[in-house]
Amino acid sequence: MLNPVWLNTFKTLIDVGHFTQTAEKLYMTQPGVSQHIKKLEDACNHSLIKRENKGFEITEQGKIVYEYALKTAKDEASLIDKLSFDNPYSGQCILSCSGSLALLLYPELLSLQQQYPDLNIHLEAAPNKKILHDVLSGTVDLGIVTHLPNSNLYQSEIIAQEALCLLLPRQYENKKITAELLFNCGLIDHPDAMHYLSLYFDLCGEKELANLNLDELPKSGYINQLNQILLPVAKGLGFTVLPESAVENFPKRESLYIGETAKKVKETLYLVQKRNRNLAHRYQTISALLRRVLSADKTCD
Repeated sequence: MLNPVWLNTFKTLIDVGHFTQTAEKLYMTQPGVSQHIKKLEDACNHSLIKRENKGFEITEQGKIVYEYALKTAKDEASLIDKLSFDNPYSGQCILSCSGSLALLLYPELLSLQQQYPDLNIHLEAAPNKKILHDVLSGTVDLGIVTHLPNSNLYQSEIIAQEALCLLLPRQYENKKITAELLFNCGLIDHPDAMHYLSLYFDLCGEKELANLNLDELPKSGYINQLNQILLPVAKGLGFTVLPESAVENFPKRESLYIGETAKKVKETLYLVQKRNRNLAHRYQTISALLRRVLSADKTCD
C-alpha cells in the first residue's frame, strides 16, 4: 500500500507546480518534500517527475499516480462526509413494542414515512423479555417496555402511562364487578393476560379482586393474536384485560363494556435503548413522534 502522506505530498506538488510553495503549503521543508517524492518513486519503481533546472515535468507514470492520488483524496473526503452526515429524516429505524402499542403506533409511523420517504420503518411486536433481549443484542435500536430495566445495561426514560381496561361483554354493563361475576363470565386468556390481570387487580382499589387467585379463574378460551382477543369478549364468551390502545383499535367496541372499579389503573411505559449507545439523529424524530402519540392522558371511558 502506498503511503498516503507521500501521495498527498506528490498531489500537492503537481497541483502547486513548485517545490518551495509545496513545502510552505504543507508546513514542511523543501528537502522534506523531495524526500517524500523520492520514497514514493521508490515504492512505485518508476520516476514520477523529471527534474529540469529549478522546475520539473510529470512523467506518464507520474500522471497515473496523480490520478490515483486524486481518487484517493476524493474517496477519503466522501468517507468523512458519510460519517458526519446524519439526516434526521433518512435511514432505517428498527424498534419494538407490545402488540397493542404496535396497533396504535404503526399507522402514525407510516404517516411519518409518507412525509419523509427516505425513512425506512421496521416495527416488531414482541413481549417485554424479547424486546429487552433484542435491544441488548443490537438487533433492535429502540424499544418500549412496561417495567424499568436494569440501568447497568439499558438507558431508559418514562415516555407515557397507558390505561388498562377490564373488558366484558356489553350485557354486563352497569353490573358491579365482583369475583363471582368474573368467575361466571370466564377469562379469555392470551399471552399477556396474567401480567395485565395481576397488575389490574392489585391497583384497581377492589380488595375482593386483589385477593383473587388468578390460577383459579375459569378460562373460556385462548387466543394469541392481539387483533382477535376482543372478538370472543364482544360475542359474550368471556372477559379479559388489555391496554386501552387495543380497545381503541377494535372495530366492534360498541359490543364491549369497560368495567368500572374504584381506581383507574395505568401502566408505565419506558422508552429503552442499549446503555452508552449513541443512536442516529433519525431516532430523535421517531422518539418525538412516540412522545406525541403517547402523551395523551389515556383513560378507559
